[in-house]
Amino acid sequence: MGTLLFGFVTSNPENCLFTKVLNKGDVFVFPIGLIHFQFNIGHTNAAAIAGLSSQNPGVIIIANAVFGSDPAIDPDVLSRALQLDKNVVKNLQSRFWWDNN
Repeated sequence: MGTLLFGFVTSNPENCLFTKVLNKGDVFVFPIGLIHFQFNIGHTNAAAIAGLSSQNPGVIIIANAVFGSDPAIDPDVLSRALQLDKNVVKNLQSRFWWDNN
């Protein structure tokens, strides 16, 4: 039930954002170890079932993946998820994260 926006960001140095809007009955698989999110974009409650593995994902620099993804993750999603002001999120996204490794 509901409508969810799912997304994940590939690892360094690309940090490419992939998103998909899912409705009831749809399926989405996150590649192992990548930074990912789920966000209810509908007007009703939404439900999802998740399964996790225990494999070691290696190293992913979270700041680069979250704030430096291409295209950028919607600032509304990040401001709500991280409980930050939207202007703070936009400021962080404007920085050159790949140069700060």
